[in-house]
Amino acid sequence: MYIGLFLVLILILVLPLTVKRLEENIEVFLFIMGILAIIISKTNSVHFFLEVLTDHFLYMITGAVLIGSFLFRYANKYIQKIIEYILTRVPLRLFIFLMIVIIGLISSIITAIIAALFLVEIIEMLPMSKNHKIKITIITCFSIGLGSILTPIGEPLSTIIATKLHLNFWYMLTHLGIYIIPAVVLLGIFGSLFGNKYVDPLDDMKLKIEKQTNISILLKALDIYIFIIALEMLGAGFRPLVDNYIIQLNSEFLYWINMSSAVLDNATLAAAEISTKMSTNQINSIIIGLLISGGMMIPGNIPNIIAAGKLKIKSSEWMKFGLPLGLSIMGGYYIVLFVM
Repeated sequence: MYIGLFLVLILILVLPLTVKRLEENIEVFLFIMGILAIIISKTNSVHFFLEVLTDHFLYMITGAVLIGSFLFRYANKYIQKIIEYILTRVPLRLFIFLMIVIIGLISSIITAIIAALFLVEIIEMLPMSKNHKIKITIITCFSIGLGSILTPIGEPLSTIIATKLHLNFWYMLTHLGIYIIPAVVLLGIFGSLFGNKYVDPLDDMKLKIEKQTNISILLKALDIYIFIIALEMLGAGFRPLVDNYIIQLNSEFLYWINMSSAVLDNATLAAAEISTKMSTNQINSIIIGLLISGGMMIPGNIPNIIAAGKLKIKSSEWMKFGLPLGLSIMGGYYIVLFVM
């Protein structure tokens, strides 16, 4: 069984990078991998599928994407005027810094999904090259991934942790804020370094957002629906590996082993890993490891999926910048958590 699960994990890591058609249809690919995982681990029961299909998070996230996309489609011209007004009065580097920090922090209130939709609308309007837009998108998704943990309503990961550990509403802000808020500010500073204006009108590398129609919005919501089910299946399928190998590890190993969140949704991994039997150090190591590594690849977090899908960012483009950035952040946090 374990060999089969390891093979599925390798396929998830390798195939989207080597087969373009799979990269372009990542939701369907992961859905198939999820089916394989639950078959191999023998978790493919009727009860499991009923549990997945009745999970309110599945419909909350899909509904938020659907409603948010329709709202943004019809409010686009007003948003565009506001952003254009601000950009004429605020230096681009300062605007990018503020965008990354504010969107990251308010994602804990407006949810990571709505924050990602805001990001996509703003990115289209920035007078910058495709390469820099991709980098700023990835940096902001890291910021959203970190900031949304500060309240239980920010994203499914924070809700799962608060529920499983019976935490009050402000627990994560008061206990994790000291780690999260400075990192969001540093991401804002780093992102502002890419605030070079796009000046060559002949450059055909400008990043264009996918134009929205009613049909495309419905199809995107369906993609998200399939994607979340795929992540649930992957989480359930890989749970034997977690139960038998991961929960026994010390805090430092837990921190690094959760780099698997780059491939597997961090909320799913948290649901499998977090336990009231763990120490505070173990729990903090899991949470921070999941938050950072979730930004490294597109499947790691819902904001990545939304932003990459709407802006047509490829897995290879995301990984080229997201992996080294994520590893650098993890190295910094390792020093803070385990060395200082």
